[in-house]
Amino acid sequence: MKRTHLLHAFVACAVLVAGYLVYRALSQHSWQDIQASIAAIPRTNMALALAFAACSYLCLTLFDFLALRYVGKPLSYPRAALASFTGLSIGHNVGVAALSSGAVRYRFYARWGLNAEEIAKLIVFCGVTVGLGLITLAGLCLLLLPGTAGKVAGFGTVGSIALGLGCLAVSAGYLVLAAFVRGEVKVRGWRFALPKPQLAALQVCVGTINFAFVAACLHQLLGGAAGYMETTAAYVVGNLTALVSHVPGGIGVLEAAIAFLLGSSASIGALIAFRVVYFFIPLPLGLVLLLASEALLGSKDEAGLRDSPS
Repeated sequence: MKRTHLLHAFVACAVLVAGYLVYRALSQHSWQDIQASIAAIPRTNMALALAFAACSYLCLTLFDFLALRYVGKPLSYPRAALASFTGLSIGHNVGVAALSSGAVRYRFYARWGLNAEEIAKLIVFCGVTVGLGLITLAGLCLLLLPGTAGKVAGFGTVGSIALGLGCLAVSAGYLVLAAFVRGEVKVRGWRFALPKPQLAALQVCVGTINFAFVAACLHQLLGGAAGYMETTAAYVVGNLTALVSHVPGGIGVLEAAIAFLLGSSASIGALIAFRVVYFFIPLPLGLVLLLASEALLGSKDEAGLRDSPS
C-alpha cells in the first residue's frame, strides 16, 4: 500500500511541477504578446507547424517501440506510444527529460511487466537514438552548408567540413560496431549489449527524421524568414554545440538559433509560437493521458500490489 501511495504522490507532483514550469515560462510574456505572436503566423504555416510537431512526436513513439524490441519485451505499438507520448510531453516541459520522462515511463512499463533493468535499458536506448539522430543530421548540415552551420558552431568552412565528417563517422562507427561486436557490457550489475544491425540502422534513421521534423516545425513558424536547410543547420548544430559544451539542457539554443537566422531584430513571436506548438500544446494532452491511466488502470495496479508478496 505504501508503494501505491508513493506512485500516486509522484503523479500528483508531476502534474504540479509541469503546471508551475509552464506558468513560469509563459509569465515571461504578456498574454497580449502570446496572442499577437500566434495571430501573426499565417494559418497555413501554423497548421503545417502543428503537423510537423505531431510527426516528431510520432517518431519519438517509435523510439520506445524499437527499444522494447531491444530489451526483449515487444509490447504493442499503442502501449509504447502511450508511455512515450505521456512521458515526453511532460518531460520536455519539466526538463531533464531522461529522468522526468523516464519516471513516467517507469510507471507505465512496470505495470506491463518490465523490471527496473529492462526499463533502464529502454531509456538508454532512446537516449542513444536521440544522440544518433542529432549527430547524423548535424553532420549532414555541416557538410551541405559549411558556411551556415560552421558559423553556428564557431568554425570556418574547413573546420565545419571536418566536424561534419566526424559526426557522420560516429554514426557509421555505431552501425559497424552493431554489425560485428557481440557480447555485453556490465554497469553496476546491469548488462548492456549493442542492438542488432537492423535495429541500429532504424535508430539512426528514425532519430534523424525526428530532428528533421522539429526543424521543419520551427521553419514554418519563422514564416519564410530563412530557408529550411538554414533553419535545420542553425537548430541541430546549435544543439550539438550545446551538448559538446555541456550547456545544461541546451539553455538558449532555440533563442540563439532564431537570433542567428533573423538577426538582432528578430521578433520573439517565432520563439513563443514554437514553445506553444512543440511544448505547451502536448503537455495538457500528456497530463490527461497520465491521469486517465491512473484512473483506469490504477485499481488493477493496487490489486496486483496487494496480491504480491512483500
